[in-house]
Amino acid sequence: MNDKAFENKVNRDLDNLNQDFATLGDDSVTGLSRMFEQMADDVKETVADAVEAINQTVGQGLSQYNLKVQDAVDKVPGGFSEKAARYPWVTITISLIFGLMLGMLLKPGR
Repeated sequence: MNDKAFENKVNRDLDNLNQDFATLGDDSVTGLSRMFEQMADDVKETVADAVEAINQTVGQGLSQYNLKVQDAVDKVPGGFSEKAARYPWVTITISLIFGLMLGMLLKPGR
């Protein structure tokens, strides 16, 4: 084999090797991309399930709290629950004043 034929063969082999590496690289990138997409989908599904469970738990807790508060308000004489429903800003103001007075009573140093 002469030098020119050998040089051509080496060049063809290098071209084939470059093509093989490019194909391998594309396959690797595609495989990694699929793997990351699958991991991202798994994380999204897990987070969605966790949020749904938390929402159910919080919803049940708030329902129980609302029932207890409604029972307590219904026991207050003078139709307090109807007045509180009709004038919510008055109820909020009274609650804030009561909270401030309770805070001064329990922590007079501040």
